[in-house]
Amino acid sequence: MRGLLVGRMQPVHKGHLQVIERILNEVDEVIIGVGSAQTSHTTTDPFTAGERVMMITKALTENGVNPSRYYIIPVQDIECNSLWVAHLEMLTPPFAHVYSGNPLVQRLFQEKGYEVTEPPLFNRKTYSGTEVRRRMLSNGKWEELLPESVVKVIHEIDGISRIKQLDRKEESEV
Repeated sequence: MRGLLVGRMQPVHKGHLQVIERILNEVDEVIIGVGSAQTSHTTTDPFTAGERVMMITKALTENGVNPSRYYIIPVQDIECNSLWVAHLEMLTPPFAHVYSGNPLVQRLFQEKGYEVTEPPLFNRKTYSGTEVRRRMLSNGKWEELLPESVVKVIHEIDGISRIKQLDRKEESEV
């Protein structure tokens, strides 16, 4: 059986890895949809889809997940919710089960007849992209929330400098 997990993963953190590992206990393969693939270079979505694919790949390798057990597919948003499931079906290998904590995503897949499971959240107040980005902006301890390989990717792409520059306001906005 193959399952689908969709998330923005801005950036990939230890909570994402725990969810993926839990899903792989239930299915043979998981499709990881990198959501909002068209969005980057904002304070809420600072990383490109390609950078997030690299983060996921390196984090799963670091954690010993066999590459034959997952697919990583960037998924652009479309502005029509009623077509979104068909959009994903077009982009991905076939899947039987959907994992999502997002109520809209759950509803859209349920309406198309998919079995949907809300994956358990692991220490959600700490392991969230919002918290990681907040710590990055405030010079907090963000590295401890991410796999070591993801920390290396963020340093490689100068991600901290990027997010801090993106957070600055233009004089006209102040």
